[in-house]
Amino acid sequence: MSITRLSVNLNRVALLRNQRDRNIPSVPEFARIALDAGADGLTVHPRPDQRHVRPTDVHLLKAVIAEEKYAGRELNIEGNPFEGDYMTLVFQARPHQATLVPDSPDQRTSDHGWNLKKDGERLIQVIKDLKSEGIRVSLFLDPVAAMIERVPDVGADRIELYTEPYAKGYAAGESERERMLASYQAAAKLADTLGLGVNAGHDLDLTNLPELARRVKPLAEVSIGHALTADALKLGMEGAVKAYLAALGR
Repeated sequence: MSITRLSVNLNRVALLRNQRDRNIPSVPEFARIALDAGADGLTVHPRPDQRHVRPTDVHLLKAVIAEEKYAGRELNIEGNPFEGDYMTLVFQARPHQATLVPDSPDQRTSDHGWNLKKDGERLIQVIKDLKSEGIRVSLFLDPVAAMIERVPDVGADRIELYTEPYAKGYAAGESERERMLASYQAAAKLADTLGLGVNAGHDLDLTNLPELARRVKPLAEVSIGHALTADALKLGMEGAVKAYLAALGR
């Protein structure tokens, strides 16, 4: 039986650190706590304005994930390949996975998936270049069949389903929850039939994650940062990671 891997997004830890000129909290330290608690990987989303994770953090985390005791754990770097120095940083760090996200530099957070009808052609060479370096490529997508069907032609290995609409639907009540779950179930099934891996992320938390993990199959990985970091304020990072693993049925 396949499991859903948990990748801990450390952006919010870096955001807190950046409020002062001291290395508190330490991003690598919290990365090790998360990995020691059982996290399967680390995610970062460096943005051009460096408001949270910075290039120096990425290189430090690459060194952490390369430690012998963390064999099998993965580093995932999210970002827009057409903005800032994302591609340069990815080629330097050589993560296990690059998740390409169509966010603009002034966005507060990611809020939509790629429109492959518009951007598919220019993504093809980017994806070829990343895969030539042995980097697995995932595309951030809405659960829309017309977009998912284009992914094999663009060349990505996986999709990451943008789950904020699911989170809002979950909170809206049973009817909307079921409608959104059906949408994500269909998207994951379609991706699987096309030979694509399926990841998910955005606004997942301890309340809405268990149902998604139980019913949306196959689901290779979820990346969670904001809610997990907030829960870590109550539970500690170790306790929060273990709670999210439990929410995944681990």
